[in-house]
Amino acid sequence: MTAPPDDCLARNEWICGAYLTSRREILLDATLQHLQLTAVSVLLGLVIALPLALAARHRRWAAGPVLGVTTVLYTIPSLAMFSLLLPVYGLSAALVVAGLVLYSLTLLVRNILAGLRAVPEETRQAARGMGYGPLRLLLTVELPLALPAAMAGLRVAAVSAVSLVTVGAIVGFGGLGNLIYSGMNTYFKAQVLTASVLCVVIAVAADLLLLGAQRLLTPWTRRTS
Repeated sequence: MTAPPDDCLARNEWICGAYLTSRREILLDATLQHLQLTAVSVLLGLVIALPLALAARHRRWAAGPVLGVTTVLYTIPSLAMFSLLLPVYGLSAALVVAGLVLYSLTLLVRNILAGLRAVPEETRQAARGMGYGPLRLLLTVELPLALPAAMAGLRVAAVSAVSLVTVGAIVGFGGLGNLIYSGMNTYFKAQVLTASVLCVVIAVAADLLLLGAQRLLTPWTRRTS
């Protein structure tokens, strides 16, 4: 018995509009989980990376260990990373988030530190001469000038997180990766392609949103370019 000519699901085609309409809720739930895991991971990574970069900037002896440890973490394969974290977090979304946070540290710490080191010393001296204390100097001078480099690292970290979330499918918390994994096991073409395309769309959208935010937050870079 052959499949009806208008039944792309029965024919198991790669591009199938019926899949989008019949699995709308499944796709929405997977996409929301993917976005949530990505956003939480990157934000937590940023919260941890900023003080690490500041410590490496103000204490030269700390720069080597901080950069060394974060680099070693980035070299660990994702499956091995999740396996190492499994005894601590179990089969949970926290396991995926923790792994992605550790991966993001290398990109975020290095770029934030590079941005802080690129702030001209004469600019710092001028601010101190105007009565700026350490905290005011950091918040109103150093961090704004370091923002372009920091945002570059944040963009790469966000796109990498979108990709690495899919690996979380091995523990059942992979967002769209769950659909890709199950679709590959059953050779469900429309599911694999649709979930993969949505991952690409999320990555591109995240990069463009962060690029737009960078341009809004650093108008002086537009004037000089």
